[in-house]
Amino acid sequence: MQSPRTLIDAVEQAAAAPAGDKEQFVGYGVTGVPFSSGHVLALRRFAASSIGPGYTSVWIRNPAGAWSMHGTVDPGLSCPRYFGSALESASTARISITWSNSDEFTVDVDGGVALTWELTLRATPVTRLMSAVSGAAPERLWRSQHFLKAMGAVASPLLGAGRIGLTGRVPNGQIFAVRPRWMWFVAGSRAVLGGQDLGTPSALPVQEKLGDFWIPQRGILMLGTAAFEPGARA
Repeated sequence: MQSPRTLIDAVEQAAAAPAGDKEQFVGYGVTGVPFSSGHVLALRRFAASSIGPGYTSVWIRNPAGAWSMHGTVDPGLSCPRYFGSALESASTARISITWSNSDEFTVDVDGGVALTWELTLRATPVTRLMSAVSGAAPERLWRSQHFLKAMGAVASPLLGAGRIGLTGRVPNGQIFAVRPRWMWFVAGSRAVLGGQDLGTPSALPVQEKLGDFWIPQRGILMLGTAAFEPGARA
């Protein structure tokens, strides 16, 4: 299996949004990293989008449970399009992703949110197995909600991250489907938000979710595609 940076660079250079009747995105995301401070951070980097330009988005949950999303394009063309009704706020911001080597990168957010977030990725026998199974499954299966639900049920105990949902409804009402082609665990992470060190990665007392999208209790980077049925808007 190639390094995260090599595979992500290839997607960045070649990505094109799949054709079809769904709103589709190609790229990667850190599904969510919970910290001992009670914060949760998540990242979405879509190199291609069927509804507009590619974009980067950072999600922040504070210890009180309020979510905000900050992206490099208008909220109507990014994650708040699907999750906006569950958010306290959404904004546009300058976001950069800088790789220091093949499995380490830093996310910096400016423009009303002062965040520096460092992440180290690691492949394990479990993530390699999940990546192999995902790559071997034929495309027709990934169009089946039954298959996606079964994959989520299998992934949950294997990844040790609480519930994993690959399909369901987001807060704005659309049905989503996620196809992770490759995945890695977040082996280490440190974040400073507004001058506050968020502590160490640590599972929340109660697992968070946004609609049917569960936020894993440990950091996982998934590289692949996401699709949403057109429907309600923020």
